[in-house]
Amino acid sequence: MEIEEALDFLGAHEELLTAKEKAFLNAEGYLPLPDMLASDRVDALKARFDELVEKEGEKAGVEVHREEGTHRLANLVNKGAVFEICYTHPRVLAAIAHVLRKDLKLSSLNGRASLPGHGLQGFHADWGSGVEPGDYYACNSIWLLDDFTVENGATRVVPGSHRRGKHPKDVLDDPMAPHPDEILLLGRAGTVVVFNAHTWHGGTLNTSKGLRHCLHCYFCRRDQKQQTDQMASIGQETYERLSEAARCILDI
Repeated sequence: MEIEEALDFLGAHEELLTAKEKAFLNAEGYLPLPDMLASDRVDALKARFDELVEKEGEKAGVEVHREEGTHRLANLVNKGAVFEICYTHPRVLAAIAHVLRKDLKLSSLNGRASLPGHGLQGFHADWGSGVEPGDYYACNSIWLLDDFTVENGATRVVPGSHRRGKHPKDVLDDPMAPHPDEILLLGRAGTVVVFNAHTWHGGTLNTSKGLRHCLHCYFCRRDQKQQTDQMASIGQETYERLSEAARCILDI
């Protein structure tokens, strides 16, 4: 199955985004999509997240990345059918496909929960270098499993930074410092924020008394290396459960 067939099978049609939404994503580099998950689905994802953190202990997240002051998870494709929605949701896929011109595959599906007193990140992009505006290699999505608030460390972005052709490491003296153009991605649990992965972004400090849970469902162009090699890591049970279209999204 070709990727355009897979997107069509999953219902990820261009018409799921309005002209205004496409223009905003093009210009600003991110697009909040409220109410992508019902409350029971949020609860199920969050419960599985916490279960995996407890089960994996010190090994949680080692497949990709460990980060002090956070609970990290990786390779979630292989850790429960509950996560399948993240790479098959039609409206989210339509937004990803818009950024990557339908040339996409899943790169990784990971989790991050910042602990109280932690979570601050320097501005970064989810690509190693700056790119020519319009020639994008990756697109990410943040799945909010808790409300994102000022207090609990909501992600900050610099709108339009994906069009500068620069990577933050090359132009910012202090990536940890506030940026004059930054905004916070505030929203209710169940929201998904799709963002061009070349947009400068980073977590802020969690000053609340609770965790801030989210999932990162990250896509790249089909000619690029995946962060998680889906073919090498896929389990037989997972493979057999997935539709042909979902397997195409994973490139397996």
